[in-house]
Amino acid sequence: MAFADLLEQVGSTGRFQILHVMLLCTPVLMMASHNLLQNFVAMVPPHHCSTHSNMSQTQLSPEEILQITVPLNEAGKPQSCQRYVAPQWHLLAKNGSSSTERDYGVVLEGCVDGWSYNMTDMTSTIISDWHLVCDLRSLKQMGQTIYMGGVLVGALVFGGLSDRYGRRILLLISNLLMAVSGTCAAFSPSFSLFCLFRFGCGMALSGLGLNTFSLIVEWIPTRVRTFTGTATGYCYTVGQMLLPAAAYFITDWRWLTLTVSLPFYVFFLIAWWFHESSRWLAINNKTEQAVKMLKSVARFNGRHKEGEKINVKMLQESMKKELSCSQGTHSALDLFRTPKMRIMTFCLSATWLSTSFAYYGLAMDLQKFGVNIYLIQVIFGAVDIPAKVVITVCMSFIGRRPSQCGALVLAGVTILINILVPYDKQTVRTCLAVVGKGCLAASFSCCYLYSGELYPTIIRQSGMGWVSMMARVGAMVAPMVQLTGDYIPWLPGLIYGGAPILSGFAAVFLPETLGTHLPDTIQDVEDRYDQHAKLKIKTAKGSVLQKNFEMQRKDSLFSFSFSVLISGVLEKAPSVRRQQRKR
Repeated sequence: MAFADLLEQVGSTGRFQILHVMLLCTPVLMMASHNLLQNFVAMVPPHHCSTHSNMSQTQLSPEEILQITVPLNEAGKPQSCQRYVAPQWHLLAKNGSSSTERDYGVVLEGCVDGWSYNMTDMTSTIISDWHLVCDLRSLKQMGQTIYMGGVLVGALVFGGLSDRYGRRILLLISNLLMAVSGTCAAFSPSFSLFCLFRFGCGMALSGLGLNTFSLIVEWIPTRVRTFTGTATGYCYTVGQMLLPAAAYFITDWRWLTLTVSLPFYVFFLIAWWFHESSRWLAINNKTEQAVKMLKSVARFNGRHKEGEKINVKMLQESMKKELSCSQGTHSALDLFRTPKMRIMTFCLSATWLSTSFAYYGLAMDLQKFGVNIYLIQVIFGAVDIPAKVVITVCMSFIGRRPSQCGALVLAGVTILINILVPYDKQTVRTCLAVVGKGCLAASFSCCYLYSGELYPTIIRQSGMGWVSMMARVGAMVAPMVQLTGDYIPWLPGLIYGGAPILSGFAAVFLPETLGTHLPDTIQDVEDRYDQHAKLKIKTAKGSVLQKNFEMQRKDSLFSFSFSVLISGVLEKAPSVRRQQRKR
């Protein structure tokens, strides 16, 4: 792994790396806002059928008109999707109530004149603008599913293109696509166009996430990889808390969407400064450009002399093995070409899918908790801070694999416990959901770092694109699972909790990467698995030898005691016989 030595020569933690990571992390703040934007732009306000058109000519108050026009539900609130065919004047009587409806044989109808909305939290949402309620309420979930579909397609498209054309150019395209798609979504005249442009935002989000993380990881040394990966995750956490603050002051969904999209025009301009990954350039036989990038970094870090020593011949000699193994074209099929790569891809796919599946099952339906939506979004974001501190410590001292397994199992157990809590205890249920969401956020933080360390450089983007695609599959399925609650109330919780536990056990089969260098080729991955297997065998042999030694030690002690006992008996035997003769 000679590239690490070249990186140390030009300065692995100098000014370039600090500025590089800071500028790459800044867009992550707004990525969180786009990812969770649906919670606010698609907020469902309290609503009921509009009253009859002729009721405006009466002298009744709005409360009285509502009383004789819209029936009450079991909770004593106006029904959302039905009204009386004709006004029920008898309900204005002193003791009149909706319970007398049966006596008069009233007939109900749908909201033929539209709906009235109580816009206390937001002045407008896509729900109120396009009336996505009652028979059209499923379109809200469809909008989120289409967005996640864009993230899925983006993971497939940008992952492969990035490995072929480079990280920097795809990062530029992703920033521009996010800016343009977000702006168009804010001015969409119809729900169909809104979904189309949100699909584009989803694609851009994948491109930004994949290429940002790869550019960060491939320009920093192994010793600070955990810290840098966690710092990037904290940017996403801060972004989760910035979104409710922005939504609190910008209560129109169009202006809110525009607010979180305009900064990406600035990020697009900043992205022109970023350096292409020298590791990727060298692996793809662009050694002259790789040397140019390394020298530029050396000058930026104040190591001009050390940088001038690097040339094409030195780079080729130091990465001789990697360059020879990387000849030819690579595709996503390489993720399944060898037995070790298949095992690794399968385990990582299960880990990402279940983490995203349970995460978005909790995070994208905040109104069900019965708490102020701005407050619950801040709490859901703030819980990531202690969660990521704990997972960082665990990854640094315990290792990546046990940290990944523990976070998933603990999240699943917390969600399963929540099934047993009565629905009227909203505070307890919310606290358990917050703990579960924190564990899943910790799992996500570990997933990104762990997957980047497991996949080799030549197909790292393809690998990250694949597991990101699996995560989006989980995010797309999560809203559909919620529909099963209409038939079996506890089934969604069982599925959300069971999936992380199963994938936590699947992660046991992944190799440990703590303190290891990044693999550059598929052969490096195979060698790592072989070393991991040899270590297991060596450890197993050591434990067997230790047990055999203890057994031999016990046998020798037993033999020694037995021999001492026999010798004592033999020594005493002649004296006993003499005593018997004397007698």
